Amino acid sequence: MQIDLSTDPVSSFPAARAKGCPFDPPAELTRLREERPLTRLRYPDGHVGWLATGHAAVRAVLSDARFSSRYELLHMPFTTGFTGELPPAPTGDLTGIDAPEHTRYRLLLAGKFTVRRMRLLTERVEQITADHLDAMERRGPVVDLMQAYARPVPALMICELLGVPYADQGMFQRHTETSMTLSSTEKERAAAMVAIEDYMRELVLQKRAAPTDDLLSDLTGSDLTDEELTGIGGFLLGAGLDTTANMIAFGTFALLSNRDQLAALRAEPDLADQAVEELMRYATIAQTGLRAALEDVEVEGHLIKKGESVALSMEAANRDPAKFPDPDTLDLRRKATGHLGFGHGIHQCLGQQLARVEMRVAFPALVTRFPTLRLAAAPEDIPLREGMNIFGVHELPVTWGDATSAG
Repeated sequence: MQIDLSTDPVSSFPAARAKGCPFDPPAELTRLREERPLTRLRYPDGHVGWLATGHAAVRAVLSDARFSSRYELLHMPFTTGFTGELPPAPTGDLTGIDAPEHTRYRLLLAGKFTVRRMRLLTERVEQITADHLDAMERRGPVVDLMQAYARPVPALMICELLGVPYADQGMFQRHTETSMTLSSTEKERAAAMVAIEDYMRELVLQKRAAPTDDLLSDLTGSDLTDEELTGIGGFLLGAGLDTTANMIAFGTFALLSNRDQLAALRAEPDLADQAVEELMRYATIAQTGLRAALEDVEVEGHLIKKGESVALSMEAANRDPAKFPDPDTLDLRRKATGHLGFGHGIHQCLGQQLARVEMRVAFPALVTRFPTLRLAAAPEDIPLREGMNIFGVHELPVTWGDATSAG
């Protein structure tokens, strides 16, 4: 094993995607992956840790219990609104804790999100999807696909699943986005988190007093405390509102920018399963993970010392030609097995099966209902969600009609 002392640390994390190329990782990440897929990185606070860009290196770190997700152990690779050390994860935040606490929560929740259970929800997803496509058709072009379709479909599903009044999702969405925006100040982020906690705590008390047919009510029968159930409820709702919505919108953007693949999905709706996995790989929205070594660990021939942070570039790893041939091409017929769009290891996305069901319905339904669907703005004018934990678009103006414009 060796410590990479022969090469100067990369001075900053390459985070900005090139203008006009929103689907491709920053060119510097691609260069680093080809030259040194695990390299030293100087963090904004002066810490010298690591940056992993190769698929094998990222996967190795994510699957190794000697690397921790605990926020208080991590150094942030980006400049954020936080100053000083990160605080521990709030109660119920599964992304920022390790075993055995994580194991306890994960085992309790895993049975609620099985493949079988989520597939049983397909009919409801189809109904919600059809309702929103009907509304789009009645309204007529031009519409913001994020507001008209990508956001409300998963929002309705997660609200129904958890037992959260859908009328409250807009408020919750605003606070969630504030808490996930890297440039938010500590004060802004704290205020958003308090608002989420207060809302969810009241809802938990209501569920305990008068249970209904939903996941939160079901969990009141477990050994979770009110504080734990409040945190887990907020965590699940925030994830369900934000991630899948951005993947539907950004995935549609990718399809509209690759008309041959759009046409393939419209002609063969059965491609939906493969299309979802390929879009998760190609248009990675969960861009960066972070771990801290709990002890000295060798990865890809390099010694990562105890206490060093490792930034994990999912977007670069998902474009690694050593794993995916011709990785910069969107190919819905590709078997994208092993992509890291949902993460990997014990912290792999808990709700991934629900997200898959939603996307497998949403993408083919949209392109079939509107065969001439296209962007209503120049690609470079689409506002991107930069400086946020989850990449995507703030809005996606689309139009349809005039069959000669169909892909």
